[in-house]
Amino acid sequence: MHPHPTTTSSDRSPPDGLALTRLDPADYGRAPWKNGGGVTIDIAALYRGDAVAGSWSGLVWRLGRTAIVTPAPFSDLTGHDRQQVVVSGRGLVLDTPEGEIDLREPFRPMGYDGGLNIVSRLENGPVEVVNLIADRNLARIAIAVLQEGSALFLQPGTHIVYAADGPLAFEVEGSPTPLAHDQALRIDAARPLKLRGEAGRGLIASIYPIAAEAPAA
Repeated sequence: MHPHPTTTSSDRSPPDGLALTRLDPADYGRAPWKNGGGVTIDIAALYRGDAVAGSWSGLVWRLGRTAIVTPAPFSDLTGHDRQQVVVSGRGLVLDTPEGEIDLREPFRPMGYDGGLNIVSRLENGPVEVVNLIADRNLARIAIAVLQEGSALFLQPGTHIVYAADGPLAFEVEGSPTPLAHDQALRIDAARPLKLRGEAGRGLIASIYPIAAEAPAA
């Protein structure tokens, strides 16, 4: 297993209230799926305490990219929420006892319960997907698409901009920020912020920690 993703600080001063960390593909980790059926490229993740990076024990959240090359059952991720989006290929359908989850079209994120009994179906050959997974007791998650001319207003939290579909150019609070294909930028935001797409198409993975309840008086 490759080491857990490392980070490199941005080479410029970010706006107040924002911490920017560039993530390079050379440092992404590799981890097996929970059911052992494939391998995920870990772009970024957070674990509790002394949990082993790449494991499922102690996972708070994880953003990764993986290939689905044959139809197969998904891992049981009971207790976790999952956001998923196809970034290469098309025609992915997830069959569940409650009906199908339609991921046929690329760059159309869908969220669902990680504990669902799922079997993938490939209608047009292999695909690659990006997954954002979180312990639902610890974080809320979302994936959005950022592209030329679009603007996203984000609340305080952790946001990862990922160039999933070639080079990506965007602005963070009006400051130009280019990414090469497969690079990412982690933004830890203590305040609301605005992102604007300038060129290309990418993803914004957002993680919002759930505050622990205060003890009863």
